[in-house]
Amino acid sequence: MEIKKIATIRNDYTGSFGIPRQSGVVPSVESRIIFEKEYRNADAIRGIEDFSHLWLIWNFSEVPVSDRFIPTVRPPKLGGNTRVGVFATRSPFRPNALGLTVVRFVRTESGPEGPALVVTGADLKNGTPIYDIKPYIPYADSVPDAVGGWAEEHANDRLTVHFSKEAREGAVALGFDDAWLTALSEVIAADPRPAYQEDPDRRYGMRFGAAEAAFYVKENKATVTEIVAADAKI
Repeated sequence: MEIKKIATIRNDYTGSFGIPRQSGVVPSVESRIIFEKEYRNADAIRGIEDFSHLWLIWNFSEVPVSDRFIPTVRPPKLGGNTRVGVFATRSPFRPNALGLTVVRFVRTESGPEGPALVVTGADLKNGTPIYDIKPYIPYADSVPDAVGGWAEEHANDRLTVHFSKEAREGAVALGFDDAWLTALSEVIAADPRPAYQEDPDRRYGMRFGAAEAAFYVKENKATVTEIVAADAKI
């Protein structure tokens, strides 16, 4: 079976660390879905504005390809030591590196690269190839009494986020506005750290858009100490 890339996603998740582990966790970050030339036809998305959400089928493009099947993985939310079956997780390390994400549809935009879809809530890295887009249909896709297994234990894990004066000044110097800081705050609040990392003295660096943010976490509070250009060292 041949699978064609139909589009690429563009957003501020320019680094691997900090990408939300699930869709919808960070609602303020907008992503743009840019179609390949073959599919830049407005007729292909006719009627899409009637739907509030969309399914994306995509590729974990940065996962190394392996011919060896590994039946268990160690989810970060379980501390990185507990093994569960790969088909009981959303790990990218699977026989076919396919991802499935539901996003909120915001609007369409026209530009030099044809019609683009603007969505929020994506958990895809900038540049991720997309294989298909389908409308989310509430009466068929929503299951009110569904059970979330071990993932439910961490569904509400959140950090409070504080920006130091130096971090805010750094953001302003780089031309970032309050909306950008809100989006960055939501990304950090989702706690990108593996569950086993609890060192209050550890400093984390995270690429976001054209910037690099440094922060540390103590007692569920993240303090952003510095925001600099992405090509600067922190």
